[in-house]
Amino acid sequence: MDVRVQGPGPAAPFLGARDLFETEYDLARPVRVRVREDPDERTWTGHHDDHHTLNISRQAATSAMARELALHEYAHMRRHEAGHPSHTQSTEEALYLALAGKSVERRRLTHCYQIANHMKDIYADDITLSVGPPDKLVAFLESSLARALADAPGRPPGGVSLPADPAADPEITAVNAAFALAMVERHDLVGSDHRLYDLAAAAAEDAPGVDLDRFRRRFRSLADDPDTSEYRKALVDATRDYAAGGGSAAAD
Repeated sequence: MDVRVQGPGPAAPFLGARDLFETEYDLARPVRVRVREDPDERTWTGHHDDHHTLNISRQAATSAMARELALHEYAHMRRHEAGHPSHTQSTEEALYLALAGKSVERRRLTHCYQIANHMKDIYADDITLSVGPPDKLVAFLESSLARALADAPGRPPGGVSLPADPAADPEITAVNAAFALAMVERHDLVGSDHRLYDLAAAAAEDAPGVDLDRFRRRFRSLADDPDTSEYRKALVDATRDYAAGGGSAAAD
């Protein structure tokens, strides 16, 4: 597996992730890691005919999560090379099928894209968690959810007291909480007394129009090896549920 790092960042996390990944998997195409100076650069993967690109900020590349981020992106590359429906299905097509003839506010449409990304991430992390330790992923899910909750409108005194996230939105935070629970339950990573469950309960209270448990079950029960039609239906159904009212019981 050919991994080459370009830019002002360390190579060790990406090579370490490669070594972990190669214990079970491989990539046919080489990987070009591009480390950017922009601290706001999101970690994302591009796929090309003759290589993959992993774009990452220098801040992320030098963080404690750098190896795990790289491993996660290698897993996306593997899913893409294997033609897994989660990574070949057009999100735009699924949204068109789900929302044709409906009027959907821009905020909620953006959230539908996030739901599609969560479904991709579940399949990528099925690979990630088969080769790497889960501790940092669980801690990342917990801290991300706690930060989002800190900015929830009407958060009572004594609630989560971490720096506010101005981008937090109670409805998508509830979906993100469902995703976090689905991930840890799908791989049996934590016990029922883990703090994630308390955070998810708080997220559900902040977004009563979102059926958190419904989304948790949807994410957790995604088939390991769906065909194209099965995956498209799962994505369309999840999108339609959320757009219709957050997947609330009234939408059933």
